[in-house]
Amino acid sequence: MSVTTDKKQGADGGFVEIIKIVVQALLIAVAIRTVLFQPFNIPSSSMEKTLLVGDYLFVSKYAYGYSRHSLPFSPPLGHGRIFGSVPKRGDVVVFKLPTDNSTDYIKRVIGLPGDRIQMMDGVLFINEKAVPKQRIEDYVEGSGGQTRRIPRYRETLDNGVSYEVLDLVENGFLDNTPVYTVPDGHLFMMGDNRDNSTDSRVQSAVGYVPMENLVGRAEVLFFSVDKAPAWAVWQWPWSVRWGRIGMSLR
Repeated sequence: MSVTTDKKQGADGGFVEIIKIVVQALLIAVAIRTVLFQPFNIPSSSMEKTLLVGDYLFVSKYAYGYSRHSLPFSPPLGHGRIFGSVPKRGDVVVFKLPTDNSTDYIKRVIGLPGDRIQMMDGVLFINEKAVPKQRIEDYVEGSGGQTRRIPRYRETLDNGVSYEVLDLVENGFLDNTPVYTVPDGHLFMMGDNRDNSTDSRVQSAVGYVPMENLVGRAEVLFFSVDKAPAWAVWQWPWSVRWGRIGMSLR
């Protein structure tokens, strides 16, 4: 065998090893994304101030069990969940929009199966009981001369979960609703930015969310950037929200 042939075989063997390593890395990444954690970014303000546009977070895929929506592209593998569990009221979750089963939404779980949910004069009622709502300091949006102050409140659920909500518009369109009775196997979701959230209150757009549409529970912010794309590393010193990195969402 010539030296040239040996070199060619060595090069071919090295290329094959690289392919094997890449394939293995991809399989590990898919496994982690499917079974453990999946990254998401926040594109809208419906969950302000809990989540801001430009936040990047990890969602635990194992928190509520697994369904076809746990897999990339939600393949049609049947219905239901395995190792399933019901979220706690107040959890922030990612789910597939029921009207198309492909778009990812992130909201807060407000209603569990059998619950009766209603908004009256901007106050949330769960099973005919008002959720305590305490006025706190205004949320200041913007910077410099382009700021506005938004009324902000703290709601506390009966299980002790407490979070902040914004009230952009007094007596807004969704501040008074009929009673929603959550069907079995479904959840009622709401955004924390109450007047700027298309959620379960809008039955034609979101409505009740089937349990199998759950993707996972929001756990922690691993990155946050303001008014700049995440890849613009040269802007990080002034665009990254350093104080939000590592913030727990539970």
